[in-house]
Amino acid sequence: MKKYLLPFLFVFYLSGISLFAGTGAGEVQQRIDSLLANDFFKKASISVDVFDLNEGKTLYQHQNKLLLHPASNMKILTTSAALNFLGTDYEFETNFYYTGKIENSILVGDLYVVGGCDPDFTSADLEKAVLKIKELGIKRIEGNIYGDISALDGWYWGEGWMWDDDPSTDFPFMSALNINKDAVAVSVSAGEKGKTKVELTPNSEYFRVMNLGTVDSNAKTNIEITRDWVNRTNDIIVEGNISPKSGAIKKEVNVFRSYNYFLMLFKEALVKHDIRVIGRNFIKDLPVDAVHITRITRKFGDVIVNLNKNSDNLSAEMTLRALALATAGKPASAANGIKMVDSLITLCGMNPREYKIVDGSGVSHYSLITTELLLSVVKYMYNNKPELYKVLYNSFPIAGVDGSLSNRMKRSAAENNVHAKTGTLSGISALSGYVTTKSNHQVAFSIMVQNYIGGKSNASKYEDAICKILAEIE
Repeated sequence: MKKYLLPFLFVFYLSGISLFAGTGAGEVQQRIDSLLANDFFKKASISVDVFDLNEGKTLYQHQNKLLLHPASNMKILTTSAALNFLGTDYEFETNFYYTGKIENSILVGDLYVVGGCDPDFTSADLEKAVLKIKELGIKRIEGNIYGDISALDGWYWGEGWMWDDDPSTDFPFMSALNINKDAVAVSVSAGEKGKTKVELTPNSEYFRVMNLGTVDSNAKTNIEITRDWVNRTNDIIVEGNISPKSGAIKKEVNVFRSYNYFLMLFKEALVKHDIRVIGRNFIKDLPVDAVHITRITRKFGDVIVNLNKNSDNLSAEMTLRALALATAGKPASAANGIKMVDSLITLCGMNPREYKIVDGSGVSHYSLITTELLLSVVKYMYNNKPELYKVLYNSFPIAGVDGSLSNRMKRSAAENNVHAKTGTLSGISALSGYVTTKSNHQVAFSIMVQNYIGGKSNASKYEDAICKILAEIE
């Protein structure tokens, strides 16, 4: 009878239908064990750790000391470390300066922009800075535009990032000067004379468009948009066909040498406001005699929301560098930021030497941690840092509502209940955070699934099923 019962239970759990009106805490182990008895786990690995925060007791554990790749669950450690050691009021700064003299509306000197690792700086922010420059009465700049990127070391990608993930925006080229997520949006639509129409946002001379697309009503739409990442150029390549009846095909790609991208957009914004620039763009440290013009700031309390809800890798990596800057000075490195993550691990009563952490976003395939560690961090934030816990809790995606959980756990007790960080890489899926039971207990959990093939839904359906079980506890 048992061999027929387990698949039956499994189908109901994954469909979101509960077999019971509620679940007692004593039934949790039996129900999760039933899920993990599925043939999927004959080849795939799963680690689970669940803790009732109100009663202070473990509800379920399965291989919770198994070292696995965290994917974006690494962001839980990064953001928790930043909340503890930087605080929500920590500011990312981008500063603008000039050297020389302003005479008769001419700057006989240079402009400087000093990067402070702001991950959310946009063209709109740049516009504000240019308007401040215009207020000085400058109409012509005789010198150059310089970018000071000395706040960050020279590593533009993280250790263990995969070379063939380029040019995905999930793998941005990092710099102390970031703009528009170090990406460009490409829109392809049907143009005239059998050619596609390509539009860039923002539109900039930084890119060369190689438009090889065609328009043919008799052929299937199969447009491919990419960047010439193999040759490390910023040539945007459009190939394939689009039907005249098709809507615009849109895609974002990352940008190589993002600091030069920033400087080009800076120069173009100046020209747009009738400020002529005679010189060129270069990288150079700020001289001591520079005159400050303006600064654009952004608080970490604002950065963390997009970071966790949308699993923003650039924001996570810049947060790790902010930890390094605040504690070890510049140039900021991942290694110095990780020292602060290690400090958080120690505060949580764990030994950082038992894990391998090499980046802040979880993109790396080198990092190895456990669900036991992730659970210890979310427990620590709840028990020891109640105000910071609220910030962390509210930054997590909400099941069936927003972020990377917007389409999961709908029509179940977990919908609009589970607040948790997702994590996804090839063959890797993770989910850790908090869920409120029917008895109004707050439960912390961590789940990691690895070594499977196929899409992420092959693993995430088990994570969702476990969350539904926890949400039904009475």
